[in-house]
This record gives sequence, structure tokens and C-alpha cells, in this order.
Amino acid sequence: MDETVLESRPKLTIRLCGPRGFCAGVDRAIQIVVLALKGYGAPVYVRHEIVHNRFVVEGLEAKGAVFVEELDEIPAEHRQQPVVFSAHGVPKSVPEDAEKRNLFYLDATCPLVSKVHKQAMRHQRLGRHVILIGHAGHPEVIGTMGQLPEGTVSLIETVEDAGRYEPEDPNNLGFVTQTTLSVDDTAGVIARLQERFPELKAPAADSICYATTNRQEAVKQAAPGCDLFVTVGAPNSSNSKRLVEVALKAGAKRSILVQRASELDWDAIGDIGTLGLSAGASAPEVVVNEIIEAFKTRFDATIELAEFSIENENFLVNRELRSIELTAEDMAFVNG
Repeated sequence: MDETVLESRPKLTIRLCGPRGFCAGVDRAIQIVVLALKGYGAPVYVRHEIVHNRFVVEGLEAKGAVFVEELDEIPAEHRQQPVVFSAHGVPKSVPEDAEKRNLFYLDATCPLVSKVHKQAMRHQRLGRHVILIGHAGHPEVIGTMGQLPEGTVSLIETVEDAGRYEPEDPNNLGFVTQTTLSVDDTAGVIARLQERFPELKAPAADSICYATTNRQEAVKQAAPGCDLFVTVGAPNSSNSKRLVEVALKAGAKRSILVQRASELDWDAIGDIGTLGLSAGASAPEVVVNEIIEAFKTRFDATIELAEFSIENENFLVNRELRSIELTAEDMAFVNG
């Protein structure tokens, strides 16, 4: 690019949120697949998308991972190869099925999702009917509901649902939530339930995970005054879609979700002076960098960090994988 073109680029401030991108649970899940491939060789089967991000899935496929929706898709000759359960968690029926099929499985369920499973089971063990606040059809919701006997859990999605819900025993209820919900929206649902059912028991600790909360708080901090807010993430990623909504509510004029820089519509973006940028918990940093570079080719861009907190959580991989060395090169396809 010649100097005349460089000098004519409009100025742009990019407010880059921190934390953004991979959380400890997503990082661990991807590491589990990478280590399984290193330790056991290809193919390694993965039930459902390991995390909701096509870039990550395709990167793992290139290394030898094979993604299936159900265990019966694994051919008989590969039953000694590992099968990994996704970070979202699975119903109890899935590991039971794996054991019946004599499959070697590695559970990559995020420890914070597993915590919600235990909270729900504790409510049920204490004789409470469980209310799960979450999105119907999301793998995490399917997994959490699948920890409990049929008929012992009810799904509530909205404040309106909370207003209509009629339990058999209104004095014996406990709630948990999906880990990736909007903090503010969920507070409204819980408040409505508590208003109607004063005896409703909360979980011992907040079900919405720290990473979801931190990313939303960073967006709230960065969004006011932004001409455009870009969240990097997949359209089936709950936590990424929540960031788009949070940015709009916090004051961004426009808020969009993109998976790659190639999806940016430069005509629609037009003349902007301040850009907010974050990434959902399953979006890799290499794509964030790709988005930044795309804006830098069209704008004279300055980056400002909008840092809410620093995350240093680290979740251990499965015991079977801990002796296998994981290098920076192994994870370069997502971390750069």
C-alpha cells in the first residue's frame, strides 16, 4: 500500500475487550482433543462440536479429529480409539451408552458445567423440583436435563415463562441456570420466579460462569459511544450471541456477530470512528487478530484496551492425557 493511500485512511479507535475469547473450559476441551490425537493417533472421534466454533472444529479435523452426532456413527474397527464428549456436557445416557459399546471415552465437559449438574442433582436429592433457566435445544441444557430423572426438571427461558409456570409443589423448588446466559436477563427471570415462589432455593454458587460474566462486563465497559461493536463468534454460540445483545443495551449504535473477517460488510460498516471488539468464549485469538488486521488495512487504527479483569484459571485435562506434552506449536492453529 503506497503512502498516499495510508495517509488517506480515516482514523479509527478500536476498543479491544479483555477478557475475550477462549475461557479455561474451552481451552481445556480443545487441549483434550489435541492431546488425544498426539497420544493415541488419528482418528479421534468427538461427539458433537467440541465447542461452538467452525474455525476450531475445522482446525481439529485437519489434525485428524472426526466429529459425529451419535456414538453409533463410530465404525467397529475404531472402537479402541478415543471418543471425546464436548465441553457443553452430555446426558448421563451418553457415557452409559459408550460403556455398553466398550468405547474408550474422554469427557471434556467444562468443570463449571459439571458444577451446575451437581447443583441440579443436589436440589433433586433434597426432594426439590428443579427449574433450569436456559435455552431449549442448547447442548448444555440437554446435558443438564439429562442428569435428572424424567419429570424432575422444568425448563424456563424467559420472564414470561416464569410468569406462566405452574409447578405441582410451589414450596419445594430449586433453580440452576445455563452457564452462558445474559447476566442481566437471567436476573430478571430469577426475580420473577422468586416473586411468585418465595421458597425457591438458589444453587450454592452462581451457575452463570465467571467467564460469561467477565466478557459481558468488559463489553458493557467498552460499548458506550461505539459506532459499531463486533463480536467474534459462531451463530450457534450462546455466550457470543449474548455479547451482541449486551453491546447494544450498553450503548453501541450497532452490534454484529461475525465468524471471520471475510464476513465483514464494508459498505454497511461505512464511516466509523470507534469500534468495539470482543470474542465469545469459543472464538480463537487468531480470528480476533484477523479482524483487527482487516480494519487496519482500511483505517488508521489505534487500539485501546478495555480490560475488565484478568483471568488466570487453568483446568487440568483428563488424567489419561497428563503425561503427553502439549506445546505452543500444538495450539498455534487457534492461539497464533
